[in-house]
Amino acid sequence: CSSDRDPGLATTGYGVVSGSPRADGAYVALAFGTIETLAGTEMPSRLAEIYARASLLLRHHRPAVVAIERLFFGANATTAMAVGQARGVLILAAAQASIPIVEYTPLEVKSALAGFGRAPKAQMQRMVQALLGLEALPRPDDAADGLALALAHLRLAATREARIAAGGGP
Repeated sequence: CSSDRDPGLATTGYGVVSGSPRADGAYVALAFGTIETLAGTEMPSRLAEIYARASLLLRHHRPAVVAIERLFFGANATTAMAVGQARGVLILAAAQASIPIVEYTPLEVKSALAGFGRAPKAQMQRMVQALLGLEALPRPDDAADGLALALAHLRLAATREARIAAGGGP
């Protein structure tokens, strides 16, 4: 059994964003928040809860694509396993809903939004707030991370499309 504080297992952030930089340059946050599981609950039940809530969100919002953070292996193997298991049920929910999945590293997300791959969390939250025209910083941090992933995907996809249109390939 993993720690109750494992990221991705205790709290999984999400963000649903629409918009295109090619149109009026505006992005809109349609929804954001967290999926939380109760401490002390067995891991299978926690994973089932993440899956059920993610599936409900996918059915409700019907996104064109799901962007998910690519797993980064740090020194803590227990945390990496818990995050991997939570990611697995999120990927399963998207696959069963026939929604394409793209993965981005934290470095790619930070570079796409702040222009600097080592941008601190506070700077990222301010960028998300500015890009979405939010009155306040998105909270909690996990929800802001979900919005950042969604925004990074929209920005990176637009850049990739422009490069292809210019004949430069993907």
